[in-house]
Amino acid sequence: MTAPRRSPTARHRRLVAELRGLREASAKSRQEVAELVGTTDITLWRYETGLTRPAPADVAALLEVYGVAGEARGELLEMARQARKRGWWHRHRQTLKPGFDSYIGLEAEASVLRTYQSQVVPGLLQTEAYARAVIEATAMGPARAEVAEKVAVRMSRQDLVTRVDDPIQIVMVLDEAVIRRQVGGPGVMRGQLLRLLEAGALPNVDIRVLPFASGAHPALDGQFNLLEFPEPGDLDLVYLEQAVSGLVLEEPQERRRYASMFADLLTRALSPGETMILIGSAARGEG
Repeated sequence: MTAPRRSPTARHRRLVAELRGLREASAKSRQEVAELVGTTDITLWRYETGLTRPAPADVAALLEVYGVAGEARGELLEMARQARKRGWWHRHRQTLKPGFDSYIGLEAEASVLRTYQSQVVPGLLQTEAYARAVIEATAMGPARAEVAEKVAVRMSRQDLVTRVDDPIQIVMVLDEAVIRRQVGGPGVMRGQLLRLLEAGALPNVDIRVLPFASGAHPALDGQFNLLEFPEPGDLDLVYLEQAVSGLVLEEPQERRRYASMFADLLTRALSPGETMILIGSAARGEG
């Protein structure tokens, strides 16, 4: 059996949920627990909100208070050790928009990505030339070194799609505008469309185009990503990317809303086969 992908960001998210759940189950207040382990209410709050990554020794002290022993204790301590590590994306965090490094860390452990894109091809399937054109246009003239670093990060993420062991499953709905807009010029765009045709043949990638003829739809407000995780304890999440930052949504009502929106888009989109025909036609300059 293939070992599951592990991400420090995702491990930290799971640890936060576990520690918060254990305290709530203990019926103790944060102040009571803090006094028992010799720390402060603020420190415990930072652990439970993810602002601070607790050391394994701090987690061990909390587990003692919560009465967690045996295998469960060992698993949580290992989770704490994994959460303290740094993923490859950490060294690029100064170049990335706020919040996006966290998203990359969560994406690295996700089992399924469902995404709706209204303007550009998702980063996981962009060619290098297309990625550079998008980054240069949206950053409005950053330094050459910064562009190169952002492109390198985007290309590194694509291992999730093409890896032989445990690749991420992708279901994407692309607005027809994505395949019609000439990003980077005709040559770059043709290469990108051919890349989509190649990706669409992969068993873990499902590409659908939402045609202009479908009219108004629930996602007119913009693009979004839905991440699902392999472990039942790791809840799905929604990621919204904006011009200068990214936002992770985890409230159940928000997750249900975006999941319903995506399901609606799938009913309006072309089938995978019809999508490949349309993209192929666009790559040949037809239509």
